Amino acid sequence: MSNTFGKLFRLTTFGESHGEAIGGVVDGCPAGINIDLDFIQNELDRRKPGQSIITTSRKEADKVEILSGVFDGISTGCPIGFIVRNSNQKSSDYDNMKDIFRPSHADFTYYSKYGIRDHRGGGRSSARVTISRCVGGALAKLVLKQLGISVHAYTSQVGNITLDNDYRKYDLNTTEQNIVRCPDKDKAEEMISLISEVKSQGDTIGGTITCVIKGCPAGLGEPEFDKLNAALGCAMLSINAVKGIEFGAGFGMSSKRGSEVNDIFYNNNGQIATRTNNSGGIQGGISNGEDIYFRIAFKPVATLLKDQETVDKDGNEVILKAKGRHDPCVLPRAVPIVEAMAAMTILDQYMLSKSIKV
Repeated sequence: MSNTFGKLFRLTTFGESHGEAIGGVVDGCPAGINIDLDFIQNELDRRKPGQSIITTSRKEADKVEILSGVFDGISTGCPIGFIVRNSNQKSSDYDNMKDIFRPSHADFTYYSKYGIRDHRGGGRSSARVTISRCVGGALAKLVLKQLGISVHAYTSQVGNITLDNDYRKYDLNTTEQNIVRCPDKDKAEEMISLISEVKSQGDTIGGTITCVIKGCPAGLGEPEFDKLNAALGCAMLSINAVKGIEFGAGFGMSSKRGSEVNDIFYNNNGQIATRTNNSGGIQGGISNGEDIYFRIAFKPVATLLKDQETVDKDGNEVILKAKGRHDPCVLPRAVPIVEAMAAMTILDQYMLSKSIKV
């Protein structure tokens, strides 16, 4: 399996849901960065289970331990190793799934590829392994902060409850003020109510997350196979349960004319800017200096706490009666994961851009 992300800023991860620990190594973090452990831990706290009534009830401290690459609170330029120990596994909840494939889950595909799978919590396919991404993303955010670049994601849709596509209509600083991480208070209450209803039925529900990157300079991304939108797309599609991504006005532009959606350039007090941003801050695969924004579609969580028809590894048709502690909706806990992957991608692309010209 490919367990390393990035080219210059690189994250390699390890661990399984019910193993001893989740961890990783970040290579390429610049030296001299103030490593704020409280900030890193807060990013993990935003992702950890058991934080509200609409998430899994699994209780984990998710306490990060930095093992290398930091001296006196400053990055040394050497690989930063870290570990987060698992402490609240209930592997017996998965005993009845040992030889059964959950519908729409990675159980079957992992078994088909490797001929063996860790059925406890999904093993390596579990969203728990995204802990490593949040640590890597937190480190990337600390570097981006010095560059004046910010990354902010929020829940923009749950089921049929959706926000306006124009992120500028919302105060993104209010995202953390409710448990669904939505910047619209009234819509947030509707989303929470819907997730609670779905949870009570033993079902799950999907939705979308919007991500906004501000302060990104023009010129990031390559013009052919390593386009910035392709790099961000690769990063987002590597997140558990993600099924699609669109930038700017996205699929909505497919029914429009060029005269309706072209982003017109103008002179903004000596700086070249665009009057609209239907491109989502990326043109020709390269950032244009405007806000980069995109939406990611998440499917409903595959494990339902209600009977489902399926088959076992021998092809026998059976009824799956799932147990365990599962999220009825992945979106609230996925927000920091989206930010983490976006931050690592932008930093990696920034570092690459500095390697091609002086």
